Amino acid sequence: MRLEELELESQAGLEVEAPPSAVSMPQARGIVVHHRWQMHILTFLMVFGPGLIVMNADNDAGAVSTYMQAGGQYGLHLLWILVVLLPICYFVQEMVARLGIATGKGHAAMIYERFGKWWGRFSLCDLLFVNFLTLITEFAAISLALSAMGVSPFISVPVSALGLTLLVVTGSYLRWERVVIALCLLDLTWFALAFLVHPGWANVARNTAFPTRPLGGLTSSLVFLVIAMVGTTISPWQLFFQQSCVAEKRLRFSDLKWARLDTLIGSVFTVCVAGAMMLVGNYGFQHGIVFQDPAQFAGAIMPPLGHFVRNGILLLMVNAAVLGTTAISLASAWAYGEVKGWQHSLHRKLWEAPGFYATYIVCVCAAATVVLIPHVPLQLVIISVQVFAGLILPSAIIFLQLLLNDRELLGDRWVNKPWNNTINWTIIIVLFALSLLLAAQVMLPTLFK
Repeated sequence: MRLEELELESQAGLEVEAPPSAVSMPQARGIVVHHRWQMHILTFLMVFGPGLIVMNADNDAGAVSTYMQAGGQYGLHLLWILVVLLPICYFVQEMVARLGIATGKGHAAMIYERFGKWWGRFSLCDLLFVNFLTLITEFAAISLALSAMGVSPFISVPVSALGLTLLVVTGSYLRWERVVIALCLLDLTWFALAFLVHPGWANVARNTAFPTRPLGGLTSSLVFLVIAMVGTTISPWQLFFQQSCVAEKRLRFSDLKWARLDTLIGSVFTVCVAGAMMLVGNYGFQHGIVFQDPAQFAGAIMPPLGHFVRNGILLLMVNAAVLGTTAISLASAWAYGEVKGWQHSLHRKLWEAPGFYATYIVCVCAAATVVLIPHVPLQLVIISVQVFAGLILPSAIIFLQLLLNDRELLGDRWVNKPWNNTINWTIIIVLFALSLLLAAQVMLPTLFK
């Protein structure tokens, strides 16, 4: 059985088995499947992608700054939070994948269809606004990191915007996905950097397994960082992105178990990378290095650790921003294209889906332009992103939860089970409380002494 035939039958929801005659078909073109385990591996490789990309792209430039700052200010004391966040990441995104497979439509389209235009416009406008502000912070990070390497922002930012545009407008989803997965795997370099800073692995294991209280107790800085870690691990755009991505790949219910595995791998990989970022930041805590952003930290540690670590941090910061930019821009373009009824697929050529590609290009270029404007209050933009994203996240997940309990839409087999609802409503309540705390902390900085 050829790979092309396997893909067609998998997408049709059929269980396929390689025929014995496959061995005697040397003239067949493509990959020949001899055993069921080979079929499973090939099916997984065809399904693989959205879960890893959506999770790892959320380790964007803001996440790099947040996790490194957590390590720099509190050492290893906050590592255990990542363990708690792991199942939350998985359960939220598993619902998204299941809904995308069940409907074959994106998240924005489903909200419009099931809740009406008013709620649809509310969710879409919130998404587009927060996504645009986030894109500004991504380009700001590119400018900051490459400026530290001697590259002018008037070169780095336009070139990055051009590269991000060319990445998407090729008319091939598979080509885009392969490039982005390769960028995701570059984050393995964080593990090498973590080993090079010698964090003390016994302390790493202890602080990962058991919650510990940092010196100084409950402070405004600690509350802000904890909430920021939660907010940067789960973002509203992720819900829209993965569902559209699953629909783009035309996955079927026979692919659901592989989509779940993809999401689990993405969750574990992303949390481990976040932990490595904290270990690198912990070097500053151990050696009394105070820093405001990763670029400043990279410059401070170059004398003792060398150019590899310094340049590695800066380039990984750029990589994180590129991943975040392409995923967030696509989330906006997919959502807006769905609502407008345009062709909105990476399988389409530029002239076949002009509105979809135009939305992506406008998002990228406008955000890049804002960063190049002198005296733009980028810090205010960053704070605004945190507040707005925190405020709309609970409402976005509530829409998702209600859709996953719609029996008319999903049927009895794929609708949420009671244990799903218990876990998901608990997550929603916790996120809602944390989003309120985040908003209060930003607007009232002296709330926690």
